Amino acid sequence: MVKIEVGSVGDSFSVSSLKAYLSEFIATLLFVFAGVGSAIAFDKLTSDGALDTAGLVAIAIAHAFALFVGVSIAANICGGHLNPAVTLGLAIGGNITLITGFFYWIAQCLGSIVACLLLVFVTNGKVRIVVGIGVALF
Repeated sequence: MVKIEVGSVGDSFSVSSLKAYLSEFIATLLFVFAGVGSAIAFDKLTSDGALDTAGLVAIAIAHAFALFVGVSIAANICGGHLNPAVTLGLAIGGNITLITGFFYWIAQCLGSIVACLLLVFVTNGKVRIVVGIGVALF
């Protein structure tokens, strides 16, 4: 049985931990900005037309490259999770403490929120991002 550790708050605010949270924030921001931005760009370029196979492949490739860049940036610093589900799996598996996982979640959620706000800013407010449970509409 894997030992799940809670951890200590003191260890969660060390310099290396703060670097890890910042790298998760930046990597998640880049991933969401590039991934959702590619979907927005495809939607606007096709004049709100239906998605075709080439468009879906282009969006998937943009997500793949964005994920590659994000993981490459953060892998040596914090492991490059970029996803709260991955962080949860590592916390349950005993690879990171629960407190560290919680702070990673905060950094990842803030990174995705800032990325969406940047997309709204870049598009001059023409894109309205509505987030529901597991759904992002633009």
